[in-house]
Amino acid sequence: MVKATTNLRAVNGLLTTPTGTFERSLARLPSNGDRYLLRLYVTGMTERSMEAFDAIKSVCEEHLADRYDLEVVDIYQQPALAKHEQVIAAPTLVKKQPLPLRRLIGDLADKERLLFGLDLSRKI
Repeated sequence: MVKATTNLRAVNGLLTTPTGTFERSLARLPSNGDRYLLRLYVTGMTERSMEAFDAIKSVCEEHLADRYDLEVVDIYQQPALAKHEQVIAAPTLVKKQPLPLRRLIGDLADKERLLFGLDLSRKI
């Protein structure tokens, strides 16, 4: 499921959700950690932001099927959230669950780098 707190909601049917939904879904995680909770920080609807979103969505659909939640956050619209997560560049993908927490920064179009960063390369 994809959630957005950004103007990217017009793209690929993203849904706008209230702040805090992502954290509430962390509390509902199964103890086995099978569900991936991801947050993508972008800077508006730029080409680079859209490429990052498309690449992540593609990898998640291919390798995680219905086992992921992806929230898209526009740092222009939600700067406090980006500051809280200590995001200093965009795009940045934060893998909250399963642990360990990971941050991927910059070009997210490299599928192998994305798989490795999400700890999926050894599970394929």
